[in-house]
Amino acid sequence: MSLAAPAPGSAGQLRHVATPRIPLPTRRLALVAAATAPVWLMSGTRFGAALVALILLAVLGLVASEIVTSPPPDAVTVARRLPPTLGLGERSEAWYSVGSHWPRALRVRVVDVLPRGLDGKPGSPLPLRVDPFSVAMVAMPIEAVARGRHELGPLALLVTGRFGLTQQWLRFSDDARIVIAPSITVARKFRLQALEARTTQTGERALRRRGESLSLAGLRAYVHGDDPRLIDWKATARQRSPVVREFSLEQGQTVLIAVDAGRMMTQIEDGRPRFEFALSAALVLAAVAADGGDRVGVLLFDDLIRAYVPPTKGLAAVSRIREVLIEAQPSLVEPDYAAAFATIALRQRRRALVVVFTDVIDPRSSRALVMHAAAGMRRHLALVVAMRNESLAQAAWPRVSKGENAAARAPQAGAVRDVYRSAAAEELLLARAEALQRMRLSGATVLDVRPTAMTAAVINRYLDLKARGAL
Repeated sequence: MSLAAPAPGSAGQLRHVATPRIPLPTRRLALVAAATAPVWLMSGTRFGAALVALILLAVLGLVASEIVTSPPPDAVTVARRLPPTLGLGERSEAWYSVGSHWPRALRVRVVDVLPRGLDGKPGSPLPLRVDPFSVAMVAMPIEAVARGRHELGPLALLVTGRFGLTQQWLRFSDDARIVIAPSITVARKFRLQALEARTTQTGERALRRRGESLSLAGLRAYVHGDDPRLIDWKATARQRSPVVREFSLEQGQTVLIAVDAGRMMTQIEDGRPRFEFALSAALVLAAVAADGGDRVGVLLFDDLIRAYVPPTKGLAAVSRIREVLIEAQPSLVEPDYAAAFATIALRQRRRALVVVFTDVIDPRSSRALVMHAAAGMRRHLALVVAMRNESLAQAAWPRVSKGENAAARAPQAGAVRDVYRSAAAEELLLARAEALQRMRLSGATVLDVRPTAMTAAVINRYLDLKARGAL
């Protein structure tokens, strides 16, 4: 039990659910009955019968006293407080406060039914003592395990009588929800890394350059060698000498993140679908890019376009992207790369860094991705993040037990299956490597990385592209 004040959360006082007040026996009452069992052996005598009757009356009196002195439902209030939003995989605490308007101390146990998006101790009672006319609080650690908007379940108090012989349930409910979103907790570290990179580059690259962008830096006198197209004729007429316009290169660029939600993203890696790693890396990239002044947007697709957030600046863009990704789920269909890149070409006319989170295994999907990525390179800078399949790489190596040789294993059916499985896995890996190489040759930047190491690799490559001015 803890009496520290809880942090602000998503829920408040719960409503009492009207249920019949049925007293239930406790383990202590059963032990009392067992302890008095030998007395029943003397019930055949007059003294024994009187003793049994006395014991029964005493026990029944204690039970009746507990029932009479048990608090009514309106004498107990319950509040439940959780964070309004948690990132997937993040941990926090659920706080419960029990208020008593009863003149006797209460011994209660809090039992909360958590939604599927939270992992804690569902159904495990939390013991708590509440003094008369006071409030006591207790906390339970929780962990976010599934994205989405989850309704909080009902809550119950198991109130034990003053002698511990009976107990009764008080049930409560509310309409509160908790939102489990892709985690962005690691974004702070990468934001600091990006800030350090920008600080390092400040003395190396001029912030204002002559160019032909739409951002006007100012006017200056014409010098020999200037482009005549930059002459500002109105200013020249006023000054009676040639004046040219000077432009500055825009520091903010556009980053469009495309996330594949097809069947390959449903595979489990390190206990989580690979889709979850992609969403986490995409959200961290969006936060770092927006913090650096870039416009950032997202495209979610499988065989259809599931969501599109147009690139905008600021942290509001990150909030909109996170909102879209809260309930996104992968599906067992083939991704339609043609529709995804056609949407990008239609909606993103301006040159942008297009970061595609996907994976390619079979030759057909590989060819489609290579073809459309190469076509997209005519206007945009493509960064394809291909998530490496570690289980497939392990399957490419046939399992050989110690002390066995090829001659001993040849007749065994299991060994033959292992060889065929290894050959099939190796063929898929070769096709994948060939597809990635074709994308590199077409001009796309390709990251072949494990899902668990993907976020750091993507941020580092993004910072490298920014530092080189590749966009």
